[in-house]
Amino acid sequence: MTSNNSLITIVGPTAIGKTALSIQLAKHFKANIISCDSRQFYKEMTIGTAVPETDELSAVKHHFIQNRSIFDDYNVGEFERDALSKLGELFKENPIQIMVGGSGLYVDAVLKGLDYFPEVDPEIRDKLNQELETKGLLYLQEKLKKLDLETYNTIEIENHKRVTRALEVCIGSGIPYSTFKNKTKAPRNFNIIKIGLNADREIIYSRINQRVDIMIKNGLIEEASEIYQHKKLNALQTVGYRELFSYFDKKISKEFAISEIKKNTRRFAKRQLTWFKKDENTLWFNYLTDIHTIITKVSDKINIAKR
Repeated sequence: MTSNNSLITIVGPTAIGKTALSIQLAKHFKANIISCDSRQFYKEMTIGTAVPETDELSAVKHHFIQNRSIFDDYNVGEFERDALSKLGELFKENPIQIMVGGSGLYVDAVLKGLDYFPEVDPEIRDKLNQELETKGLLYLQEKLKKLDLETYNTIEIENHKRVTRALEVCIGSGIPYSTFKNKTKAPRNFNIIKIGLNADREIIYSRINQRVDIMIKNGLIEEASEIYQHKKLNALQTVGYRELFSYFDKKISKEFAISEIKKNTRRFAKRQLTWFKKDENTLWFNYLTDIHTIITKVSDKINIAKR
């Protein structure tokens, strides 16, 4: 569908420089920024989710950053609705807008729409939650690997909610979770210009390790301790907090917790790239690419999309 509206979407692994690029592009195109990083929705989590700095937030108008509480129930379907509604408003002001984030499912929800999944018997969910409690996440991961290898390889496998959700659909429907994906969705009233930032694996891993060290220095342990009493909330089942909760529980040392944050973040980055690389229409750039080169390529894409 031809449209005068274009949504420039920036994806890539964590710590690659998406925020800085989004601000540069937003300034050039006089656009707002829609954040689709599902960890940055929550106002109680700032350091561990790498929320943009105050000067970055003030440089360009951002949406969906720290606009929720960890006590709110907020899911990808609600985000799809809210983001599309906000984009509808923003496109009236400027036909070019920016979206940025590393949460693949949330990116796809806005660009393509959510997939339909069948209703599942609550007893299946209850049984899976019991198995999670008694046998652990690794057991459920192995079960998913046998039932649906494609989903196992693409979802955030350390997130127990995602694993149990995929499993309940597999078990409840008798067919893989992945078969319900990629069905025809409602058309969008904007052109999609998707760009990705990448680097050699060693560089990505080094940037992640460096970022975690900075987070610790900036007070991540103290931030995690303030929400520790709420550690069972869904919003807190995430890298950077989960490991520190284990440290607070005296299950592991502080040093080991920090090394686990680095390791699990590296794994997360690998999965992000697996997800984003599936889209052959993404225009990939090295993270050091000159901003003028990126602007030129993006502008060309926008002009072609409008024809």
